[in-house]
Amino acid sequence: MDLSQYLEIFIDESKEHLQTLNDQVLILESEPENVDTVNEIFRAAHSLKGMAGTMGYKRMQRLTHDMENVFSEIRNGKMNVNADLVDIVFKCLDALEGYLTNIIETSDEGTEDNDELIAQLNAVLQNGLAGSGEAQAAATKEETKEEKKPEGGDRRKYLSIPLADFEKNAISEAKAQGMHVYATTVYIQETCLLKAARAFLVFKGLENKGEIIKSVPSVQDIEDEKFDLDFSMFIISDKSLEEVKKAIENVSEIEEAVIEEYELKEEEPAQTEAKEEEKKPEETVAKAAAPEKKEEKKPAGKSGKPVVNRSVRVDIEKLDDLMNQVSELIIAKNGLVSVTGTLSSQDQSFNEQIEYLERITTNLHESVMKVRMVPIESVVNRFPRMIRDLSKKLNKEMELIMTGEDTELDRTVIDEIGDPLMHMLRNAADHGLESTIDRLKLGKPQVGTIRLDAYQDGNNVTIEVSDDGAGVDVEKIKRKALEKGQITEEQAEYMTEKDAIDLLFMPAFSTAEKISDVSGRGVGLDVVKNKIEGLGGDVEVVSKLGEGTTFIVRLPLTLAIIQALMVEVSGEKYALPLNSIVTVEEILQEDIRYVHTKEVINLRGSVIPLVRLNEVLDIDPIEKDEDAIEDEGEIVVIVKKGDKQAGLVIDKLLGQQEIVIKSLGKYIHVPKMISGATILGNGEVALIIDSNTLV
Repeated sequence: MDLSQYLEIFIDESKEHLQTLNDQVLILESEPENVDTVNEIFRAAHSLKGMAGTMGYKRMQRLTHDMENVFSEIRNGKMNVNADLVDIVFKCLDALEGYLTNIIETSDEGTEDNDELIAQLNAVLQNGLAGSGEAQAAATKEETKEEKKPEGGDRRKYLSIPLADFEKNAISEAKAQGMHVYATTVYIQETCLLKAARAFLVFKGLENKGEIIKSVPSVQDIEDEKFDLDFSMFIISDKSLEEVKKAIENVSEIEEAVIEEYELKEEEPAQTEAKEEEKKPEETVAKAAAPEKKEEKKPAGKSGKPVVNRSVRVDIEKLDDLMNQVSELIIAKNGLVSVTGTLSSQDQSFNEQIEYLERITTNLHESVMKVRMVPIESVVNRFPRMIRDLSKKLNKEMELIMTGEDTELDRTVIDEIGDPLMHMLRNAADHGLESTIDRLKLGKPQVGTIRLDAYQDGNNVTIEVSDDGAGVDVEKIKRKALEKGQITEEQAEYMTEKDAIDLLFMPAFSTAEKISDVSGRGVGLDVVKNKIEGLGGDVEVVSKLGEGTTFIVRLPLTLAIIQALMVEVSGEKYALPLNSIVTVEEILQEDIRYVHTKEVINLRGSVIPLVRLNEVLDIDPIEKDEDAIEDEGEIVVIVKKGDKQAGLVIDKLLGQQEIVIKSLGKYIHVPKMISGATILGNGEVALIIDSNTLV
C-alpha cells in the first residue's frame, strides 16, 4: 500500500508527540510521582509507535516500543522514576528526533539502530523491576494468553455477536440485491507489537472489497488498542469469499481470518434481545449508558482544547499565495482611490462604493493576517529542554521562566526568530549566569533564573530575554575591543556605557576566555542582530553589573502589508512605516541648534538629532526663495528605535496609506536604509525608508 500520501500528516503529528514527550518528561523529572504525567507519556509514546509502525519505520517503532514498555511498568507501579531513567529517555527522544529529521529530508528513517540506547533502556527496566514483579508479569502474560483462546475451540466469535435491527435490515437488503454478506473473525499473531496498526491495515485493505457494517470491538476501541488479539466484522461485498479472505490475510502479522457467508437468523437473535430487555431492564440501560460515559471522559484528558474538527492544516505556500492576492487587491484599491480624486464631487454613489471597497479589503487583509498568525509557543516550547541540558553540561543550576507564549506573530517571522532567541538563551546560560559557588558567595539564590517574556506592544511584538547573572562588564568589553583593534584608545575613553555594550554585536566579538561547544567563537550576536533587523525589527541590551542583563527584541507583527505615512522629498515619494513614527512637527529655522556641527532640536525637553532625507538619499534639494525659507518652518517626522529618537526632515506630507511591501530582489545593490518598495495607486513605485537604520 502506498503510504506516501500520509507522510506530511505523520511528520506534523510526530513533531507534536515528540514535543509532548519532551514537556512531560521535564515535568516528570521534578515530579516523579505524578501519575497523570506518566499516563500522558505512555499515551504519546504509544501513539508515536503506532504511527511509525503503520508507516513502516521499524527502527523508530522499536525504540518507542521499548520506551512504552518502561512507562507501562511505571504506570502499573512496578518500578519508580529516577534520574538515570530520565537521562536515558531524553537520549531516546533525541534519537527519535534524529529519525524524524531523516524522514523529513529523505522520507527514510536512516540506518541507525540505536542498539546501545535500547540496551540501556532494557537494563533500566530489568533493574527497576523486582524479581517477584517479573514473575508476576510473566504469570499475568500466560494468564492473558489462556483467556484469549475461545471456549470450545470454535474460532467463529462472530456467531455470538447480537445484531441491531438496522444492521439486520442492511443485511436483508444486501441479500435481496444479490450481494454477499461475510462474517469474519481476524486473529493477529501473538508476537505482533502493533495490533492497532495491523487492524487499521485490514480495514484499509477491505475498503475496495466491500462495506463493513459492524465491527466488534468498535472501530474507536480498535484504534485505541482496547482489544485482545482478535476482532470480528460483518462485511457486505460483491467479491468472492476467497478474495475478501486474501485481502485480510495479505496484511503481515495476521495469523488467520476465519470467514464464512453469513445467513441471518431472524427469530433467535430478536427473541434473545427481547428477553434480555424484559428480564434485565436496568442492565440494558447500564450497557447503553456505558459508551456515553467513555465519550464524556475523553475530552477531559485533552485539557479542554478545542474540538479537532474545528481546525484544518493548511500548507504555508497556500497562505502565501492568498496573501499575494490580497496584496494585489489592495494595490488595485489604491488605484481606484487615486482615480476618485480626479472625479467631481457629484459622483457621490461612486465615492461611497470606493469607501465600501476600502473597508472590505482592510477586513480581508486583517482576516488573512489572523489566519497566518501563529502563537510564539511553537518556537519557545523547545527551550525548557535546552536549558535543562545546558544546566547539566555547564554544571550550573538554572531555571527558565516563560510568559506570553500565546503572543502571536506572522508565520514568516516565527520561522526566522527561533535561532536568534536560542542563541540569546544560550548566551544567558553561559555568559550571563555565574557558577553556583560564585552565586552563593555573592549571596544570590543558588538557582539562576533566565526569563523569556513576550508581549504585544502596538503593531510590534516585544520579546525580552533576561537573566539575574553577573551583568555586562563594560570595561572588559572595551579591553577586548582594543585588543582586537576594533576601537581606538580615544574612542574607548569617550564611549558611553550603552555604546560599549553595543560592541557585543560586532562581528567576531566574544568576551569568552575559552571556546566551548556552547559559545565563545564570536559567531552569534552579530548574526542575531542582522537576522532581527532583516525582519524589520531591532534588538537592544540593558545591563547592570552584578544584577543581570536583558536583551529586548522588537519585531513587526507582519512583513507583508503595513500602514505607512507617505511623504515627498525633492519631488520624490517615499513611505515611512507608521509603527516607528512618534509624531510630526513643524519646526522653525530659529529653533534648530548645532551640537558638534550636527543639527538638533529641543522638543519638549528632549534633544533630538535631525536627519535631512535629501542628503541621506543623495537627492538635490528643491530650490526655495530666501524670503520663503525664513518664513516657512521645516516639516519633521519624529521616529524612534527603542529609546532613541531622530527627526526626519521632509518637504511635504501626502497622508497615511495601506501599502504592500515588495522586495527589490538580490540583483539591485540597495543601501540598508531602503527596506523595500511599494506600488502606488497611479502605478508609481515608492521606496520604503527603514527608519531603524537611520536612527
